[in-house]
Amino acid sequence: MKADRIADPWGARLPYGRHEAWPSRVDTYLAEGVEPAAVQRWVGAASLLHSGGDAMDIAVVDGRMAGVRGRAKDRVSRGRLGPKDLFGWQANASSDRLTRPLVRRGGHLVETDWDTAMELVADRTCALLDERGPGSIGFYTSGQLFLEEYYTLAVLARAGIGTNHLDGNTRLCTATAAEALKESFGCDGQPGSFDDLDHADVIALFGHNMAETQTVQWARVLDRLAGGNPPRLLCVDPRPTQVARQATVHLAPRVGTNVALLNALLHETIRHDRVDHDFIEAHTAGFEELAERVASCTPEWAADICDVPAARITEAAELVGTTDALLSTVLQGVYQAHQATAAAVQVNNLHLIRGMLGRPGAGVLQMNGQPSAENTRECGADGDLPGFRNWQNDSHVADLAKVWNVEPSTIPHFAPPTHAMQMFRYAEQGSIGMLWISGTNPAVSLPELARIRALLAQERLFTVVQDLFLTETARLADVVLPAATWGEKTGTITNADRTVHLCEKAVEPPGEARPDLDIFLDFARRMDFRDKDGGPLIGWRGPEEAFEAWKRCSAGRPCDYTGLSYDRLRDAGGIQWPCTEVNPRGTERLYTDGITWAHPDDCESYGKDLETGAAVDPVEYRSLNLDGKAVLKAAAYVEPHEMPDERYPFQLSTGRTLYHFHTRTKTGRVAQLDEAAPEVWVEACAADAVRLGLGEGDLVRVATPRGALEARLRVTDIRPGLLFVPFHYGYWDTKDGDGPDGGGPGRAANETTITDWDPASKQPLFKTAAAALTLVARADGRYAPAPTTTASAPSDPDSVPATAGGQQAYATQNSEPGGTP
Repeated sequence: MKADRIADPWGARLPYGRHEAWPSRVDTYLAEGVEPAAVQRWVGAASLLHSGGDAMDIAVVDGRMAGVRGRAKDRVSRGRLGPKDLFGWQANASSDRLTRPLVRRGGHLVETDWDTAMELVADRTCALLDERGPGSIGFYTSGQLFLEEYYTLAVLARAGIGTNHLDGNTRLCTATAAEALKESFGCDGQPGSFDDLDHADVIALFGHNMAETQTVQWARVLDRLAGGNPPRLLCVDPRPTQVARQATVHLAPRVGTNVALLNALLHETIRHDRVDHDFIEAHTAGFEELAERVASCTPEWAADICDVPAARITEAAELVGTTDALLSTVLQGVYQAHQATAAAVQVNNLHLIRGMLGRPGAGVLQMNGQPSAENTRECGADGDLPGFRNWQNDSHVADLAKVWNVEPSTIPHFAPPTHAMQMFRYAEQGSIGMLWISGTNPAVSLPELARIRALLAQERLFTVVQDLFLTETARLADVVLPAATWGEKTGTITNADRTVHLCEKAVEPPGEARPDLDIFLDFARRMDFRDKDGGPLIGWRGPEEAFEAWKRCSAGRPCDYTGLSYDRLRDAGGIQWPCTEVNPRGTERLYTDGITWAHPDDCESYGKDLETGAAVDPVEYRSLNLDGKAVLKAAAYVEPHEMPDERYPFQLSTGRTLYHFHTRTKTGRVAQLDEAAPEVWVEACAADAVRLGLGEGDLVRVATPRGALEARLRVTDIRPGLLFVPFHYGYWDTKDGDGPDGGGPGRAANETTITDWDPASKQPLFKTAAAALTLVARADGRYAPAPTTTASAPSDPDSVPATAGGQQAYATQNSEPGGTP
């Protein structure tokens, strides 16, 4: 059966009822002209272009990738694949892949050999260590590498170099998820499971556009909605997403007011005594303070702040307060907004006071935005110590030092690990003299891009970029290292619900491109890092040996991998950690029998002040939580730092669209995905457009105090006073390739965003800028290049053509139940 998976991103429905198993459906796409019988090998992998961890097999024909298919037995996806899964693999074969190292000579990047490039990196590292010490070197990595690569990077950075400056671009998307879990439960680790979608009576999505960010799990929700005893949905989102269109209650609050809204939900839950007093007494600390803090936070009070009807807040409170099984999911609408951690913690609080944890359908999913964001957190490549160890706990540091066979003083723990926004500030100020950037593109993804481009272009900063393509960031580098990617190397990926998948090498990388692991190991050898006995600090030589080394590091920790192996993952598919010899099938849900890792001796973090970010003292934490319970942490609503005014009357929010991933370095090179959303756009509501004399397709200018961009206008049902711009679009595929600095108009959303971050999680705020909207040129028969299948659907459906794949070969799908893959 043929289906257009651009026009219908979620595929055909297979309805099922509550507490039933989600039926399988195997989705397949083969390149044009390739018949199933021509496939010579199917090689196991999992998705790289979102955080779902959808298992798939890669088709190989004559040494090249020729397609993908879902895996029916996979616990995450039951054989389904989303559009980015089905088509995104084609970017691997792009003609502009980097195939040889580049070094800067005379102001230009020129090709060289690996020895020259790596010796240049090692020599500069040694010189900086001699002249200025380990604090002069920083590493900024990705959420798209493999566990084995993150762990190797963590060892060489923390114990080899001895720097505190190691973070990932997961700081931009899931730092708040990790921080909120640490604040509430004392430790990172997703409490819930995707399988809770099968059992929940109410699914509350807080700032989580699941329909576009996790398309396969949204298909799961759609299948339940089509079956018996469907769940009721609460959607909190200022845009008219597909989730909002299916919701029982949709709240579209003013951006930056999440804490006020959640405090009102807590107020109503406590006022009506919809709480589990036994659970609160046995497993939590701080209920009295929480109840006192929200006592005055009535729906009427929140309605004034959030600009939503009080009656609707009351309906939402009744929905989440009276259900027998509540599943809540949280993503960027909370994480990238004002008071991010405070808001995410209030979602945890709602579950804790209702006792909605640790059983089917009752749980929290503090979601991730990237495929291996969980691995950066586990392995210590994003501002934590490996294995969820506490940098303030000397026994945890000593334990890690024992694993690595180094002295505890070797591992920097004199201060919190440096977060990304602070690292870039250090680079700007000159204290960081070398910045190694792997698998990410900060020249498009970080806030206030004019500032980021300027600091990366400094002559005093030596920048190494490790990537697949000559990205906007790579063009500013001193050394560019060509990396192999998914399908061209072997390693493991852990998804948003702790499911570990093995991704195996299917084809050779192009030219001289190398796996990221090989690059890190090469650097470690050249630096001759040693342990305290004089042996090699890093003794492994390949991914499976690295995985075994990580297992030793994870042993006895919350993210225990000791029951896993490559062979087990090949045979069983995805398995959730913790997985041990005692529990070899993995762990579906955490906190099924109390709060496991919050004890002062065990916890990953003692927490922070949600309003200031100040670290809680170990003594203070012990006095508050001697018994190791979950902490109910209250927070007062505080107004955003930048508010609309006469000059900048709108709020501006950036975000994602279904067909692209991050800065489009992969999806922008795939015809099916790029044609569905080929260019940046800006969304405004019909009332605001009429008031300004604007219409669909007009070329408009969005300006903030920091910069501006130009884009076509899409008139949608977004809340009044709010503008939305997708953040994916940079300059690599424009004519001059260099954006506003070259004299052209801005295209990237982050030309406009503010350098500001959440005090607790240090996650940048991309959703609270004040902005102005003005006309540049009339539409002249044009319309915005925005999809109609998503939250960017026009308020007048007849005003623009519907999004479609356009070619039958774009989506070949076996929609029949079952299947053997």
